[in-house]
Amino acid sequence: MLDFWQHIYSNFTPIAFSIGSLNVHWYGIMYAIAFVTAIYIAYWAVSKGDTGLNKEQVDSYIIWAEIGVILGARLGYIIFYDSHTMYYLQRPWEIFNPFMDGVFVGIRGMSYHGAVIGFIIATILFARKNNISFLKLVDLAAICTPAAYIFGRIGNFINQELVGIETSVPWGIYVLGELRHPSQLYEAFFEGFVVFMILILYRKHRKFDGEIGILYITLYSIARIGCETFRQPDIQLGYLFNTTWLSMGMLISFGFIVAMVFVYAYIKKQNKSKIKLVKKNKK
Repeated sequence: MLDFWQHIYSNFTPIAFSIGSLNVHWYGIMYAIAFVTAIYIAYWAVSKGDTGLNKEQVDSYIIWAEIGVILGARLGYIIFYDSHTMYYLQRPWEIFNPFMDGVFVGIRGMSYHGAVIGFIIATILFARKNNISFLKLVDLAAICTPAAYIFGRIGNFINQELVGIETSVPWGIYVLGELRHPSQLYEAFFEGFVVFMILILYRKHRKFDGEIGILYITLYSIARIGCETFRQPDIQLGYLFNTTWLSMGMLISFGFIVAMVFVYAYIKKQNKSKIKLVKKNKK
């Protein structure tokens, strides 16, 4: 059984099925499941009546959020990770070209941190257009995202990408002849499942709108930094600043944690000002 697990890539194909010359990969199926999972949890959270949003608002918001995530994820990868950044910036029509040398290969290269930035921009625009609280939308998305993220990382595992560093642990996976940590599954568990359970348990105890969103980004970033220690750095970047441990994912995650500290302080200050104003008006 252990031998089968360690050589699972030799016993498993990433292609689920084919339609003519078009191959449908498990990777794509996992991302489709992730999308459906996020929508289901969003409706569930709204049905509980404590999000301040209704189903009609969520229905409209989903499209905006998905477009923001896809655009941000792709552009984020090109800016943060791709070694051909200038090529794509000079030829923007190639950014979403799913063909390579006339062969359909799909869109390769997505950045989680880019997806977050794209999501935030899309949410700001949607909130302003529809006069809805930006922070309420962020809290809702924060609850949905980690559960969906689980399937995204499983998709990475099946697709044999974002592989771990070399190891001697018995649950390692052979990749290119080397036994490596299944770091994608570590990320699925800690960045996805664990973060999701914490947020679900904490959501009814939130003290202000936006707190769940801040907590999500912070918890995810901490988990990402930990999991990155078991993950092979992007081959085109390697470790940064001549270190033997600092990856781009870690660096951006550190930045996100710092940003959340300032956002938390700002929102708390704004809430205190509102409370003082309400008390003053009552007098």
